[in-house]
Amino acid sequence: MSRDDDHTASDLSHLRGGEAPRNHDARTIAALTANPGCARRGVMDAAAVDKDAVARHLGFAAPFGQSQFAITRGNAFEAQVKADGCAELLALLRDRLGLEIPEVSYDDLESVGTESREVRHARTRHLMARALESGDGTLFDHPLLRLDIAGQRAYLEPDVIAFQLGGRFHVVEVKSFAVVDGQAEPEQVAAAARQSAVYVLALRELVEGLGHDPERVSHEVFLVCPENFSNRPTATPVDVRPQLAVVRRQLARLTRAEDIAREMPDGLTFALGDGLPEAVRAVEARYAPECMSSCEMALFCRDEARACGATGTLGRSVRDELGGVDSVVTALELARGVREPSEDMAETAEQLRVAARLRREALASAPAPAVPARGAVPPA
Repeated sequence: MSRDDDHTASDLSHLRGGEAPRNHDARTIAALTANPGCARRGVMDAAAVDKDAVARHLGFAAPFGQSQFAITRGNAFEAQVKADGCAELLALLRDRLGLEIPEVSYDDLESVGTESREVRHARTRHLMARALESGDGTLFDHPLLRLDIAGQRAYLEPDVIAFQLGGRFHVVEVKSFAVVDGQAEPEQVAAAARQSAVYVLALRELVEGLGHDPERVSHEVFLVCPENFSNRPTATPVDVRPQLAVVRRQLARLTRAEDIAREMPDGLTFALGDGLPEAVRAVEARYAPECMSSCEMALFCRDEARACGATGTLGRSVRDELGGVDSVVTALELARGVREPSEDMAETAEQLRVAARLRREALASAPAPAVPARGAVPPA
């Protein structure tokens, strides 16, 4: 490690308050793409700060997370699908999707789980290299993958399978939410697709690093869920190309860790102590209601945004429509014509004045609501 790398690592450790870095998983990496303009999230994620611990210390614990019952049910369903060398999964892929799957081999890379992450990743690379060269090897359970996140190495330990069919690998994602009458909750499917796209990207980088075409990893993943209200699994192919493009683009835009560390105020630290609220507020946030489902800091940032009347509390689309107007009070003053807009806000101010005039005209032309006579019985 170079002296500059040592300096950067020291700076990032100081930002974390000396705590160990939090390893990203597919969910947190997928969530990075949800709000790329938020400097606060960019700093904390690049430094691998435990945002959940920070939010709890501030009194704004994250509003999401699975219950213990859901985790237990999910683990049981996954174990069922993968039992006996994934016999049920293979039967499902053959019968439900009509795939012609020959005799298979099964490797569980979690069998070296007591070793270091580097050893497990090396084992993954070795088995994948052998499969790419010879065509042997069908199922690889719990492969340990890596991605570069803002200049920092993140290890992914997915509960997924790399499934080789016809010379191409597919990600198989096992989820415990139900598919009822062929339909599943759209938000849950979208989240699963984003996470699967992260795995596809990481698996493609591994394949490319071994000197092979990354397209050997298919953009089509197989989503395995319980069918209706039973534990009987069903499989659905999902094309994750749109999610893959978004994840790749947003990860490329993330600021590198050394740039983050260089731009932070001297002495800034997210250590859990009395100075934490001031440290968090020292880095600008870009809150939107969508953050509530993906960021541990969402409740704190929402409270802060509401206190200062930020337009982001009205939704990302409203904030984007208002351009550079980041305050609700400013937007109302521009709409009423009581504030002179700056040059860069002139067009937005004109649109706001037109919208305000149309609203006044609509209200003026609307018929007054009928007031029932005293004692009259309103219609059913």
